[in-house]
Amino acid sequence: AYAAPGARPDLPRRCDAIPCESENVPAASLALLEQHNPVRPAASAVRVCQDRREEKAFLARAGVPVAPTLPLLPGEPLPAMTEELFPAILKTAREGYDGKGQWTIQNAEELPAALTASGVPCVLEKRLPLEGEFALTLARSPSGAISALPLVQNWHSGGILDQTSSPANVPALEAKAQRIAEHIISALDYVGVLTVEFFLVGGELLVNEMAPRPHNSGHPSIDNAVCSQFELQVRALCDLPLPAQADVQPAILLNLLGDLWQDGTPDWAGALALPGVHLHLYGKGEARPGRKMGHVTVTGREWPVVEATASQLRNLLGLPPR
Repeated sequence: AYAAPGARPDLPRRCDAIPCESENVPAASLALLEQHNPVRPAASAVRVCQDRREEKAFLARAGVPVAPTLPLLPGEPLPAMTEELFPAILKTAREGYDGKGQWTIQNAEELPAALTASGVPCVLEKRLPLEGEFALTLARSPSGAISALPLVQNWHSGGILDQTSSPANVPALEAKAQRIAEHIISALDYVGVLTVEFFLVGGELLVNEMAPRPHNSGHPSIDNAVCSQFELQVRALCDLPLPAQADVQPAILLNLLGDLWQDGTPDWAGALALPGVHLHLYGKGEARPGRKMGHVTVTGREWPVVEATASQLRNLLGLPPR
């Protein structure tokens, strides 16, 4: 729900509960909606997730491991920084996604110009040698019950999600990720679906960021889980029972960016002729380079078959091999 100009003033009163489609909905608008109906997640939780400065401070207070970061404001004197913080990534505090609003900073001398160019509050985050990227999607009900989908592994290209494997099949990491994510969702007093993204560094999981909504990382659940992230969202919103974590089929998700349309409509008929292929297009009118237009998920009973089909699908659609 979004309190946009021209919106019907009685709309909140006609809703049983109000969710968020995006973390960029102003928290103040959500707080106004809370006067009429339950907003899940609450404005207070969304406020934390929509600002990297708030998010990092919350995680630090909760004792959750994160990369070394430093909040910065353009026009203010820079604090003393050690060389150990560089190389780093400068990220806008709000609304940056898919690699947008981010700049690689090699040393302290490069920082002032980049911060001035950003023109907005930022966080400086140490660039770490990543051994992997993972995500866990979970839901919490108003009564405090928690249900989680299996941990997935993500691969990015140019800052944009390229591929997700579900499940990740790393039991030790999954147990750690679930403990951290459950601690976060409880500390936020969060109701609804939350995705927690992790970096694997030196064998340890660090939290990258949180998404207070159904997330790209959870999309395989549409096709490979008995209860998808969207059903989890509805159950949490309506305070219905949350299922225990269920087994999922092996699945590989490939993101479909606007680049695929540069020579015309991709060969969907050929793609759907492959076994276990599920196509999801988002109905966006203009296919621009780098714009997420949809995704395709390959499911099956055995990983070798799923991996072989995903490789064949990449070749058919003209995607570079993973």
